[in-house]
Amino acid sequence: MSKLLSLEEEPPSLAQAEQSLVRTPVATLRDLNANGLTSPVQLARAARARFVVSSVSNEFRKRHFPGVKSAEWNDWRWQNRNRVRSLEQLERMIHVTDEERAAITRHHGPLPIGVTPYYMSLIDPVDAQQGLRRTTIPTLSEFDRSVGEEEDPLGEDGHSPVPGLVHRYPDRVLLLVTNFCSVYCRYCTRARLVGASGERALRKGDIDRAIEYIAATPAIRDCLISGGDPLSLDEDRLEYVLSRLRAIPHLEFIRIGSKQPIVQPMRVTPTLTKMLRRYHPLWMSLHFTHPDEITPEVAEACGRLADAGIPLGSQTVLLKGVNDDVATLKKLFHALLKIRVRPYYLYQCDPISGSSHFRTSVDKGLELISQLRGYTTGYAVPNYVVDAPGGGGKIAMLPDAVIGRDGNDLLLRNFRGAECRYPDPDGTLGKNAGDGRSNNE
Repeated sequence: MSKLLSLEEEPPSLAQAEQSLVRTPVATLRDLNANGLTSPVQLARAARARFVVSSVSNEFRKRHFPGVKSAEWNDWRWQNRNRVRSLEQLERMIHVTDEERAAITRHHGPLPIGVTPYYMSLIDPVDAQQGLRRTTIPTLSEFDRSVGEEEDPLGEDGHSPVPGLVHRYPDRVLLLVTNFCSVYCRYCTRARLVGASGERALRKGDIDRAIEYIAATPAIRDCLISGGDPLSLDEDRLEYVLSRLRAIPHLEFIRIGSKQPIVQPMRVTPTLTKMLRRYHPLWMSLHFTHPDEITPEVAEACGRLADAGIPLGSQTVLLKGVNDDVATLKKLFHALLKIRVRPYYLYQCDPISGSSHFRTSVDKGLELISQLRGYTTGYAVPNYVVDAPGGGGKIAMLPDAVIGRDGNDLLLRNFRGAECRYPDPDGTLGKNAGDGRSNNE
């Protein structure tokens, strides 16, 4: 138990202890009491350091990692060291199809296979069409190239003034600090970069050059830290980046884009949240794909981040055969709100090379948004966007609500398809068909 306690830096207050105890499962409390921990403060410290383990991942651990204790399983560094990286490992855990085997054998270069043991516990060992399995295990469709697909579809390389920095919008930059992800998504926009040239953080010299560029450009007020996954860095490296950025007077807004709380929720340690709290205002964009990802572990990780005062938004990619039906999206978005994550973007899948099997039509995306709007709370309806190829930026796609005009009235279509009138004597919207179809963002 002393090993578990060492994960917590400082004892909580009694109020914090009581709050933690309320959220601690009875079975966990019994285990802690059996180890001689009886005070609320001691129990709270141990419970917070332990991190929850769901029955699904616990059974998976016992089956495939029988010698590994819960404390090791909940160590994010252990999870990284023991990722599934080869066909041989995969075949011990799931029934690999002939197509999956052929794709893994054929693959070389960036975007290797990589799945944490925790996330592997969520993958169906039999059904190759399960959403999470399709997004993590290679298939031969990745090798099919379609018209309009590119290695760098968003033109990021062409908007990079220094290595690791993308400056597309006037007041915003994207800082890429690593090419490492704990789990590699098969539809990744940066498939050309992640896992390439070894798995590593950006060199310190490149990070320094990027930060110097931001400091020398007063128009920049917003920086998104991404990669790879920035939360895959240890606290010292991540804090170096955050502290340098926060020291820039004109930089008002810092965001972190990550999938770590979803694929490796034990990464959200008390040490990490304590460090992040020092750099407010800080926001976080999390990459959720499917309701199967909303587990007790993920709920706890997001709860820790939210309790640290970090607003959480979700960025979901619309994927054919994975989440392209309204029931799946509604289930996902409702589950996100319950763990204090606001569905923010629904992305049209970027046309990276070999992605046609994942891409729906834009019509399909608009249909899904139409089926959400008015049928659930507005908080559960994200912005549907196309990130325009070639660096055009995000374009918000909206269902066409404008029917036309009748004199001084603007004619609108509501979520049920019924015609509504709005008095708009000074307006011109609706004189031409299709005025309201999309807006640049």
